[in-house]
Amino acid sequence: MASTFSNLGLNLQATGENSGTWGELTNVNLQEIDNAIAGVVTITLTGNTTLAFTSNATSTTFTDEAGRNKTIILSGALSATTVTVSVPNIEKDYVIINNSGATATISSGGSTTVSIGTGSKNYVIVDPATTSVISAIPSVSANPGGSDTQIQFNNAGSFGGSANLVWDGTNLNIGATGEARFQDTTGGQYVGLKAAGTVASSYTLVLPTATGTANQVIQTDGSGNLSFATVSGGAAWQAIKTADFNVTVKEGYFVDTTSTTITATLPASPTIGDFVTFIDYAGTFDTNNFTVGRNGNKIQGDASDLTVSVERAGLTLIYSGSSVQGWLLENK
Repeated sequence: MASTFSNLGLNLQATGENSGTWGELTNVNLQEIDNAIAGVVTITLTGNTTLAFTSNATSTTFTDEAGRNKTIILSGALSATTVTVSVPNIEKDYVIINNSGATATISSGGSTTVSIGTGSKNYVIVDPATTSVISAIPSVSANPGGSDTQIQFNNAGSFGGSANLVWDGTNLNIGATGEARFQDTTGGQYVGLKAAGTVASSYTLVLPTATGTANQVIQTDGSGNLSFATVSGGAAWQAIKTADFNVTVKEGYFVDTTSTTITATLPASPTIGDFVTFIDYAGTFDTNNFTVGRNGNKIQGDASDLTVSVERAGLTLIYSGSSVQGWLLENK
């Protein structure tokens, strides 16, 4: 009675057969079983490839054949091509890791195949009854979608990237005035933050270092640094002035002309609604007059500096934004 062969091509010896070589044939069978369970082989692809596999008819020497291994690592330097890797049409499973540079189509000779992109891996099963190779799990791609620095997202089951969502290693960029959306607990409503449609020049807002206290507001220092501040009405009063000085809007000044006349120079580029307040600190404006220098803008519609010579005078000037009237007295 002649030997028969298993699905893996192992020699199933008949009674009394292979006298003197039975042990060697058995050892080869065991090594081939070991390969099918745990073998790993690397194949360098240069084109279409058929994985070697033969039945152990009479060999007493083990040969490591690629088609018997459990894990197949495909290497190579192929580029933007597709190659076919033919596996034996037997009941067998493979772990395929494709590092060849090409898309590898795993086939057992039929029309049903599995394609594995370069940089990807898959677990496939061969069904010899239909000459089919079937993917046991979805192909896992190590290749990102989109271009460099684009953040990856699930794009219909594959990696995707967008030029409107970029991480450069330091900054997250959301393009095309897209919003950063913060959902509520149900996910039905959100709060969105986004840039204006047109920004004159790029700027960064730095959040406050602490939470602040109740009823405070966020203010900027003009350089993008935000902080919490308490809202206060009226002018921010300054130390007593005893010499000429330049005015800052929304400030109040105690002016002491006891020793000399003093000129306060208004800002050159005020904004409508800007105001400034002056008070005769020592009651000496009548002795040493106080002058408000207009600095290019009219005062009370007059292209002249304002001279104050009334003892104990107090006055507030508000900029009207008008080239005709300029700074106007709040109270006459």
